[in-house]
Amino acid sequence: MTLKPQDIVVLLKLLNAGDKRPTYAQLAVDLYMSPSEVHASVRRASAARLIHGPELGGRVNVKALEEFIVHGIRYAFPPQKGGMTRGIPTASAAEPLNRKMTQEEPVPVWPFEEGSRRGYAFLPLYKRAPQAALKDPELYQLLALVDALRDGSARERELAKREISARLKN
Repeated sequence: MTLKPQDIVVLLKLLNAGDKRPTYAQLAVDLYMSPSEVHASVRRASAARLIHGPELGGRVNVKALEEFIVHGIRYAFPPQKGGMTRGIPTASAAEPLNRKMTQEEPVPVWPFEEGSRRGYAFLPLYKRAPQAALKDPELYQLLALVDALRDGSARERELAKREISARLKN
């Protein structure tokens, strides 16, 4: 079984849930996926040893997830970029990195009609991640940090690595 990009979105959402174990149905609603997509993501993550134990009864393997995100995500899921569009800022243009760095124009954005910013298209890990991120600020920040690791400069990647490592340990 090969991981898919949306599996990372599911894992980050599970990590945010903490001790509250959401159902597949609740995760599906929160992430704009079908319950079967969520179930398949959890199965793939378990097979990749990114979840301890049987499916949702297990916990996210934080150490393995951190290692994969920090060292492998840019190779496993390289960014796909496009032309100028309206969207939602990501990577260094979004919280928390936008407070630590000066922004160069154009900024990376997830294409989204109701987005607040113009920039170059940076396709999200999962097509409905922008909608899910708008409902969950913590998920939004984690996904933006992941995008910085996928395509940022050395400085952006280092800042994102520190930030994501600190968040995953909490």
